[in-house]
Amino acid sequence: MQHPSSSSETPRITPEVLAHLRTWEGRSENLNDLIAAAPVRGLAATLDRSDDEAAAGKSLAALWHWLYFLPRAPQQELGEDGHPRLGGFLPPVPLPRRMWAGGRLRWHAPLQIGDQVQRTTRIASITHKAGRTGDLVFALLRHEISRGETLCITEEQDIVYRAPAQPGDPAPPPQVAPAEAAWSREIVPTAVLLFRYSALTFNGHRIHYDRPYATEVEGYPGLVVHGPLIATLLADLARRERPDARVTSFSFKAVRPTSDLHPFRLCGQPSADGKSAKLWAQDHEGWLTMQADIGFE
Repeated sequence: MQHPSSSSETPRITPEVLAHLRTWEGRSENLNDLIAAAPVRGLAATLDRSDDEAAAGKSLAALWHWLYFLPRAPQQELGEDGHPRLGGFLPPVPLPRRMWAGGRLRWHAPLQIGDQVQRTTRIASITHKAGRTGDLVFALLRHEISRGETLCITEEQDIVYRAPAQPGDPAPPPQVAPAEAAWSREIVPTAVLLFRYSALTFNGHRIHYDRPYATEVEGYPGLVVHGPLIATLLADLARRERPDARVTSFSFKAVRPTSDLHPFRLCGQPSADGKSAKLWAQDHEGWLTMQADIGFE
């Protein structure tokens, strides 16, 4: 989820700019939604699951709540990259590339098909760091999803804004993925898979379905696999291995982009007591692309 540069001049985050952005701290918004059956059927088909009957009262699988509370900006408010232009609820960070870099979730009660639900989101903090390729701005979002008076999910999202890519920018050194995995599954990230997930999550970012844009404008080798899709696939791997376990927590961190040019592998290693597992995704060269932890009950 990144934005291309709209100017050849690299934006700078001065103390004055940061002070203005930090006035967004503490802002909140409240959204309502219905846990409808149609998105569940769509994601079940997309993940090749035949066991997800979208019956009223059935609990959502871990991370499937990302099918709801979707941003629906009018077409006229979209930028060249397909994302809404900067501003609105999120701060107008003058850095053109944005990424959902990770998050932490806890489940307190299940969400079920047919539920009327509410989400309260608060901007917890806006921070700045100077990276190897320029300024970085981090926005920490905190969500609470409830059904009436019952709190169901608490979630933190790490949003990172970065300067536009420049020729000669140093690439971060890759990390070797763990060698041993009790659980493993190969995923072939076809363009159709990426398109279907974009449609299900109403994600207009062109790097996921527009190959000329992804390669010629943003400089990726191919279409980019959504970070939330990889996280959902990792949670789904654990679900396939532990179908009767209830997920109580999940945390993840994106490490390296994944493109559609090669298959990638989902891996997992459960703890000795069976109450948690280490999960990770690795590319065709064995480099770590995402790491995650999941807790069970």
